Amino acid sequence: MIDYHVHLWRHAPNLSLQATVDQLAAYCEQAANLGVTEIAVTEHTSRFAQVDALVHGWWNRDPSPARRAEALAYWDGELGADLDQYVETALAARRAGLPVVIGLEVDYIPGRMDKVAALLDGYPFDVLLGSVHWIGAWLINAVDWADAQEQWTGRGVDRVWGEYTRSVEELAATRTVDVLAHPDLAKVAGHRPDVPAEFHERIAEAASACGLAAELNSSGWRRPCAEAYPAPDLLSRFRRHGVPITTASDGHRLADVSWRISDVTAMAMRAGYRELSVFRGRRRAPWPIAPAAGRPSPARAEEPGWP
Repeated sequence: MIDYHVHLWRHAPNLSLQATVDQLAAYCEQAANLGVTEIAVTEHTSRFAQVDALVHGWWNRDPSPARRAEALAYWDGELGADLDQYVETALAARRAGLPVVIGLEVDYIPGRMDKVAALLDGYPFDVLLGSVHWIGAWLINAVDWADAQEQWTGRGVDRVWGEYTRSVEELAATRTVDVLAHPDLAKVAGHRPDVPAEFHERIAEAASACGLAAELNSSGWRRPCAEAYPAPDLLSRFRRHGVPITTASDGHRLADVSWRISDVTAMAMRAGYRELSVFRGRRRAPWPIAPAAGRPSPARAEEPGWP
């Protein structure tokens, strides 16, 4: 099993954001105890000063002063990491023999993705996840913010899903990323359209057309939606469209790393998948969900001819 979405830091303002090999070693031990052979460290791009220098102020396009102020406070409160130090720490963990691949979770920011892509091309990333967290300056997964959740009432569920789905399509079309993270995140607060099939089909078509994988993410079971990402219907559509998959916990602390990873792996098999996707240097390769005896784990595979 693999866990291709873990974070080093929880969501809270003004944390000390310093990556360490010891933390990654603890994550790998936690994952191994749950049967996971490889993890991808995928911190949010919004944490890093180098990304902020390119995109700061993107929220000013939103017409709502309240939403702009909310986004500014949240964004600035979560900044503080250095991308060079983060990547070097992940490389050091790999040199130490830890089963780590190097990645990021790339927030979709309309009109800025070319600049973000140019920056990230200069680093030795293995995998880039793509996420839609914002509709305008509204953080849709801020389920603990009363003001943010009131947006559902004012906008309506179908409109929100339409805006979210359009953003996923736009993100996929940039081809900046390799994997769609939590691809139906719009359900996070428990709001689902009466007829989700149209939105699910559009998301699956976007992933397929742009050559992206999609992730099965257990963190939805910790959220009000009480369902893994994606919903079974969307997962089935990914399968029909030939979209490859990864599995992920989206853990932001040690106890959540690889949480219920076996359950999302079982979901994949029920949907007809027999292999996952692993990545090196932004190149994807298939990996059997149940590797044959004696075959090395992805972490031990070496070039040339990987995997």
